[in-house]
Amino acid sequence: MKIYLAGHRGMVGGAILRRLEARKASGEDLTIITRTHSELDLTDQSQVRAFLKAQRPDVVILAAAKVGGIHANNTYPAEFIYENLMMECNVIHEAYAAGVIRLLQLGSSCIYPKHADQPMAEQALLTGTLEPTNEPYAIAKIAGIKLCESYNRQYGTDYRSVMPTNLYGPGDNFHPENSHVLPALIRRFHEAKEEGRDSVTIWGTGSPRREFLHVDDMAEASLFVLDLDKSTYQANTEPMLSHINVGSGTDVSILELAKLVANVTGFTGQILTDPSKPDGTPRKLMDVSRLSNMGWTAQIPLENGIRETYRWFLDHQEDFRA
Repeated sequence: MKIYLAGHRGMVGGAILRRLEARKASGEDLTIITRTHSELDLTDQSQVRAFLKAQRPDVVILAAAKVGGIHANNTYPAEFIYENLMMECNVIHEAYAAGVIRLLQLGSSCIYPKHADQPMAEQALLTGTLEPTNEPYAIAKIAGIKLCESYNRQYGTDYRSVMPTNLYGPGDNFHPENSHVLPALIRRFHEAKEEGRDSVTIWGTGSPRREFLHVDDMAEASLFVLDLDKSTYQANTEPMLSHINVGSGTDVSILELAKLVANVTGFTGQILTDPSKPDGTPRKLMDVSRLSNMGWTAQIPLENGIRETYRWFLDHQEDFRA
């Protein structure tokens, strides 16, 4: 089997690549195709068309995306909607044109309405207003789901979508401004400890609740869904609701998360909140019953995952100097 993995240098793509390589090493007949951004610009349709026409993969895994936290989404909304839309349109359409029957695209839990019932089930899609701070990104991800569903309906393809909750782990982005909340907290508390500061201030009130999933769990879930035979997948989805939530099924408040990160990093000072900064969505917890009923559940507890991620950060912190 020939698999094209788009986004293999990202956190999730890298975790999926490690698992594919392990399968290949164990004897599975796999050819894994990857390209860096400099080798293949996924926002350029002609490049994507020529590449997929030449390679003719059996399966495509679309893990490439432009991602970031609240600050990045607020600062670069045009880039977030444009680049993600272009990557999805190009890869999904040109995969179909090249005869690719099976495709898996990775989305995000931000597709759901800001005030969706909790936990958020797949049926909540398009039932309310999105969170304004990441609406452009969310709209792009919703478009990706609908692209897959539309090609399945019209052309009989087997294009699947998985919607992960907030991800973290080795390979995460620890940029001081453009990172997601958990890696941002790891870096902030680590630096506060190293500098001997007596307090750390977190954005917002600290009351919003978030769910977190280790990237290795996400990689396992992605391949689990990809490996399902078509009849099993279709039996657990609907033609117009074919995406599957992936999460841990539990959540914590941002303040609780900050206290956990402080403990892991060894920071002993005060934790302050800044209510003048946006909180974002009040709560984001995924209903993962659909995936659980198919036989997959997360395995890595949050504290264990944070400790592993912090060790990775310490081993690579020179890469994050800014």
